[in-house]
Amino acid sequence: MTPESLAMLEWVAAAFGVVNITLLIWRTVWNYPFGMIMVALYIFVFWEKRLYAEAGLQVFFFLAQGWGWWLWLKVGGDDSRVPVRWLDNMSRAVWGLATLAVSLNLGWVMHRFTDAVMPFADSAIAGASVSAQILLAFRRIENWILWIIIDIAAILLYINRGLHPTAGLYGGMLVMSLLGLKEWMQAAKDQPKGTLQAA
Repeated sequence: MTPESLAMLEWVAAAFGVVNITLLIWRTVWNYPFGMIMVALYIFVFWEKRLYAEAGLQVFFFLAQGWGWWLWLKVGGDDSRVPVRWLDNMSRAVWGLATLAVSLNLGWVMHRFTDAVMPFADSAIAGASVSAQILLAFRRIENWILWIIIDIAAILLYINRGLHPTAGLYGGMLVMSLLGLKEWMQAAKDQPKGTLQAA
């Protein structure tokens, strides 16, 4: 792939990402088609830049977004905003430990068996992103906290790798993640108690 076509692909993927996150903040199920197109395009972008964990992560994201789309349709239908809630403390601890274990093990594998340029940084972002995407599908508010951390780390990684449009996208996603956290926290407070239990 030529540098020019790779740059164009990156810009198109970033545009789909902006729409995806905007719709996520408002808790609408229609975020998922935009997200699926975005991650499909990023498979090629990250592979070309030798960020293999990030490229593989996009395959996971594509499948996870299809699954999340199905879950959100089950709960909220086509047009309504889905209910959201927090994890309990024990669940937070389990998610934290599992995320750390996946990230470290993936980093070791990438370091040992590939020519990845930043295997542990790449894998930490990938491992945390897996957790955040699953929490998002289950409509747990902690997904936004993880995305905020991921966005900061990803901005630094992508600047280092010369992926400036993607770093810019993640800068925008950082702002949007902060807005998403605020919106979902308010939604959890405002929704009826029965809805909260059903979430």
